[in-house]
Amino acid sequence: MPEDLGYLSMNIHPTAMRPLLGLTVLVVEDSRFASEAVRLLCIRSGARIRRADSLTAAHRHLQLYRPSVVIVDIGLPDGSGMDLIADLAKLTDDDRPVIIATSGADGEGFEQDALANGAHGFLAKPIDTVSAFQHAILQHLPKEMRPTGPRLLSEEVIEPDTLSLREDLSHLDELLKSEPESLGYVAPFLQGLARLAGDQALKSASDRLSDAFAKGQDIKTPVAKIRDLIKDRLAVSEPV
Repeated sequence: MPEDLGYLSMNIHPTAMRPLLGLTVLVVEDSRFASEAVRLLCIRSGARIRRADSLTAAHRHLQLYRPSVVIVDIGLPDGSGMDLIADLAKLTDDDRPVIIATSGADGEGFEQDALANGAHGFLAKPIDTVSAFQHAILQHLPKEMRPTGPRLLSEEVIEPDTLSLREDLSHLDELLKSEPESLGYVAPFLQGLARLAGDQALKSASDRLSDAFAKGQDIKTPVAKIRDLIKDRLAVSEPV
């Protein structure tokens, strides 16, 4: 039976400044840059965070403890986050966490499909502010797990460490170089990462790659363009 770490202690209560205090958030996310953003959002909000980078890792976590909130990226390296959402939605009321789907990839219907599979809500990347993140979770928590009285709304915009962005870019470059068959996974990953990083050039290149892949067209040119852009960004952000 998983250990229930959803609400850590009866002596821990949410506050106006830290409205998620006492909660455990499991973020199922393959991007280290996106995970770092959620980590900072959780710190600002008082929540404890655990991370899984795949469906397999998420199921291992869930065998050990029951989080209060699970944030599930739709595109994962070993399958669709929709499957995990559907599995979590089948749990009994006492065991079922708040389920929030998320994605930064282009495409219609992600939110509707996630809600149809049992998600409580959907967060499009990038998550703009601390208050938006808190609201997405608080509105689905039981009343007794919410802070009492007025809540301090923080419009702070989170800026993840660029080291995690470098790790994502290096990982994607390796996939593009050695595993062209993984493009069905890489293309939406790139779109989400570019959107989160505010990198319009990389976003446009990833759009061209996604379009060529979907139409069965030659992908050598868009792949080469993306690898050049990644090389440029890694060179600029090279640690001194």
